[in-house]
Amino acid sequence: MSFKGIWTRPRMAAAATVMAAGLGALAMAGAERLNSANPPASFRYASPDEPAGRNSFAPVVKKVLPAVVNVSSAKMVKTPVGMMPGNMDPFFRQFFGDGDDNGAPFGFNGRAPRQQREQGLGSGVIVSPEGYILTNNHVVDGATDVRVTLSDKREFKARIVGTDPKTDLAVLKIDAANLPSVVIGDSERVQVGDYALAIGNPFGLGSTVTMGIVSATGRGNLGIEDYEDFIQTDAPINPGNSGGALVNDRGDLIGINTAILSHGSEGNQGIGFAIPVSVARNVTDQILRNGKVTRAYLGVMSEEVTPALAKAFHAQEVAGALVAAVTPDSPASQAGIEKGDIILSVNGKPVNDSAQLRMTISLMQPGASVSVKLLRDGTERAVSAKLAELPTETARAGAEPGVPQTGMDGVSVEDVSARDARQLGLPANTNGVVVTSVDPSSHAAVNGLRRGDVILEVNRKPVRNTADFEQAIKRSAAETLLLVNRQGNTLYLAV
Repeated sequence: MSFKGIWTRPRMAAAATVMAAGLGALAMAGAERLNSANPPASFRYASPDEPAGRNSFAPVVKKVLPAVVNVSSAKMVKTPVGMMPGNMDPFFRQFFGDGDDNGAPFGFNGRAPRQQREQGLGSGVIVSPEGYILTNNHVVDGATDVRVTLSDKREFKARIVGTDPKTDLAVLKIDAANLPSVVIGDSERVQVGDYALAIGNPFGLGSTVTMGIVSATGRGNLGIEDYEDFIQTDAPINPGNSGGALVNDRGDLIGINTAILSHGSEGNQGIGFAIPVSVARNVTDQILRNGKVTRAYLGVMSEEVTPALAKAFHAQEVAGALVAAVTPDSPASQAGIEKGDIILSVNGKPVNDSAQLRMTISLMQPGASVSVKLLRDGTERAVSAKLAELPTETARAGAEPGVPQTGMDGVSVEDVSARDARQLGLPANTNGVVVTSVDPSSHAAVNGLRRGDVILEVNRKPVRNTADFEQAIKRSAAETLLLVNRQGNTLYLAV
């Protein structure tokens, strides 16, 4: 039997009307019975003063929320006519882009740029009752006007006390006293799996709290900042959260929210990053004490230890930071640290990778003495170094391609010319070969060799020219250890 047509819309409506009438009558009868007598003794009503359950974060949020503020900044910029309007977290542009798929600015129509007032929205954390506020540098970078709005809606004009672009931190000051401030926690004790609450002003909506866990610690080599040691969390972080607080389940500040991994979307994807409060505290103290941030300097260029490199350097574990170059007359040079050493620990603290080594040294004071444990040719040894102040870093130019072939499959090299040396910022008499092309599908490309790299050594032996290089490759076993100079910096590659 077919049921088509039995249940039509009018009949369904009529049936619903009858049912509603019946339910209404029952409800009225029930209401009369409740009104005519006291409610059953089993009814229990919650007291407005009853505390929240033990699984609630309300007490924590109530304590921290007043110390998290809205930060708005403004500056004049030159933008193409038709470009996306402002009033967004600079973080949004930094990590989501402000151009189309071809790299052109949104809405660019070919007309000349014009002066436009660009406004940015972010968050900040009151770290002192006297009105000192910590936020991200990118929230206030280049701003001519910065304003802070407190949780009680009071607005203050803020002064930029100091900034540190290398860690993306800035310290602001407002003229107010007796302000609510956060309790500074200990980010060194943060563990993967700990609860984490992100508090800020996403999309300018006002105070917002999201919850997650600590997904990872010590995240580096992301290319977001010069110095990276991020706490990773899945607590939702969105544009406008920049500079806001990441707190633990006690309400202690453990990080300053700074970035998310987006892959082109316009919001949270469960991977956010916060600057550990240990780094933020060091930067803040230096800015308040000296007006600037001074970093210590060891004088090594280091890289990650891969399984192939660990094998090549006779290391039992894939850990530490491989020294690819030592700056002449630097603390490392004077301490006897050599190219090819693997730094295992500093002052007894294990070094897991090159980013951690860089961050560890940068947080120390120039003039401090450190004990460095390293691995050289499979043997551990300890040296002592006196750190210096980090000198000004300079950029180097890249090299241009050429054509000849070599015995390494998919790789073309030629002798380093005086022109190549000038472009790379190398001494004019530099020996070696410059990589002029690399087949993207080759083993060398997969292992990191790039066009423009200058190969200085093969299997720890110097190469002066293409003839030396060809002979070294012919003598090489299955794996070849290369020392290359890339835009003025040296690193090892196991190919």
